[in-house]
Amino acid sequence: MATISPVRGAGAHQEEQDRSAGQLLSAVTTDLQTLFRQEVELAKAEVRDEASRAGKAAGMFGGAGFAGYMVLLFLSLAAMLGLANVIDGGWAALVVAAIWGIAGALLYLKGRAGMKAVSPKPEHTVETMKENAQWARHPTK
Repeated sequence: MATISPVRGAGAHQEEQDRSAGQLLSAVTTDLQTLFRQEVELAKAEVRDEASRAGKAAGMFGGAGFAGYMVLLFLSLAAMLGLANVIDGGWAALVVAAIWGIAGALLYLKGRAGMKAVSPKPEHTVETMKENAQWARHPTK
């Protein structure tokens, strides 16, 4: 009749607990890796979104620059025609230049507002990464 010694039975039970702890540690490690990968992907998506908004705002500045060029062109034409002939043609050129000036001012204001809305870093992801790091240091809190 074979009997199991209490020491061996306790050792087998300890192995089972160690294996479970190892499996738990492996699962936690896998979950943390997945979490950090997802956070990195979120950060990339946020940076792409901010870059897109910055590009649109830069386009507005480009439009404002072109409108400014057109203002100078038409003001020059208006001054030339107005001084040369002092007729309605010069005043018509001034009206066109004024319209371009208004368009340029509106594009500039829209571009400036767009640039103010651009954030240089993915704030939401930075916050969640800080929370994740804090939790990893103190998981029981």
